[in-house]
Amino acid sequence: MKKGIHPAYGPMVFRDRSTSRLFLTRSTLSSDQTVEIEGRTYPVLDVDVTSDSHPFWTGKGKVLDTEGRVEAFRRRYGRGA
Repeated sequence: MKKGIHPAYGPMVFRDRSTSRLFLTRSTLSSDQTVEIEGRTYPVLDVDVTSDSHPFWTGKGKVLDTEGRVEAFRRRYGRGA
């Protein structure tokens, strides 16, 4: 790797705004805000959606198409030829 062309890669905390859950990982992002976890201080970035709050991963998602598209078309326009 060439020196001086890559961004700093270090520990970063992502905080889910809706559940307040913290995810400690590594990232090239930076932030002025910090949070303390287990006695250590890390930069923190607030995010809107994570696997902790997304309806698909929480099992609270709604299925909009309960019948297939073909069946809906046939019901609406007849069986066809």
